[in-house]
Amino acid sequence: MTDAFPVTIYHNPDCGTSRNALAMIEAAGYTPTVVEYLQMGWTRPQLEGLLAAMGATARDLLREKGTPAAELGLLDASVPDDAILEAMVEHPILVNRPIVVTPKGTKLCRPSEVVLDLFDRRPAEFAKEDGEIVRP
Repeated sequence: MTDAFPVTIYHNPDCGTSRNALAMIEAAGYTPTVVEYLQMGWTRPQLEGLLAAMGATARDLLREKGTPAAELGLLDASVPDDAILEAMVEHPILVNRPIVVTPKGTKLCRPSEVVLDLFDRRPAEFAKEDGEIVRP
């Protein structure tokens, strides 16, 4: 990370999309701060700050696949964001990933190449884990 252009990624190393986003960050020449949120957990103010920066709701970040979202009753549209945020703090896996923060903004980077919009420089070409070539 440089002071002039800091990059932070909220990362799950078990997620291919998250690994690809991290690799794109590094391929662009950045050394990011990597926050493994499954180990660190979330605080409510931290999540609220990220949501505000993205102009998103908790439901926008709610991950359904591979999480207890359905078991916890969070998929019903009537569940308020407040309840979703509480569940996200208790179960960090409920937060979709990766979330990347740079001076150009904060985004949920799905698909991973969305991360390129947050840079002031880009790699000339990038090969994802599955072999797909991304040409910025």
